[in-house]
Amino acid sequence: MKTKSKPERRQKKPATTVRETTPVAPSSRSFPVIAMAASAGGLKALSVILGGLPADFPAAIAIVMHLSPDHKSILAEILNGRSRLEVQQAQTGDILCHSKVFIAPPNHHLFVAKGGRLKLSTSDAKKFHYARPSAEPLFASVADVYKKNAIAVVLTGGDGDGSFGVQIIKEQGGKVIAQDRPTSQDFSMPETSIKTGDVDFILPLDKIAPKLMELVGAGRR
Repeated sequence: MKTKSKPERRQKKPATTVRETTPVAPSSRSFPVIAMAASAGGLKALSVILGGLPADFPAAIAIVMHLSPDHKSILAEILNGRSRLEVQQAQTGDILCHSKVFIAPPNHHLFVAKGGRLKLSTSDAKKFHYARPSAEPLFASVADVYKKNAIAVVLTGGDGDGSFGVQIIKEQGGKVIAQDRPTSQDFSMPETSIKTGDVDFILPLDKIAPKLMELVGAGRR
């Protein structure tokens, strides 16, 4: 069931909005693109969601997870072994395509530019919510390129990463899903997005993959 929160006051975007620094332009691509963000407890959440999607899932997925900048990440390798989709760490120049998952590397923001082409920030780029990579540049760029075909998913994690980006997703006609409190290891990230009033669905972890399949199927029809 659709659950829409109604806060007393809508959050205000920062003066230096992420959208101004995002190198994107409208795209002619029409397939759905799903942008996910996670932090504490994110490995389990991503494993459940990606593991619940079919090999021929007709959407592209881009993921930001807060990772230590001091160590090489094997997140893509772990998730690749738990999903029927192809999962890899993103590099500048990669192009989004359906049934494929790209994960931001440690210490780099991930952007989606015209034509679905991926771009990484420098390792000293500005942090958002004390995080690099952050959900904000990813959500904002996906919204600007894919408009109504953009879907944001805010998963378990601390702080409020993604809360400004989900507002941009909604402004462009996209959909937003947030993980619910009982299944979140840390509810701070989903809760902050929910309080914006721009979350369409608040779901337990095991219901997110089925909802994504429903939304993607509806979009294709």
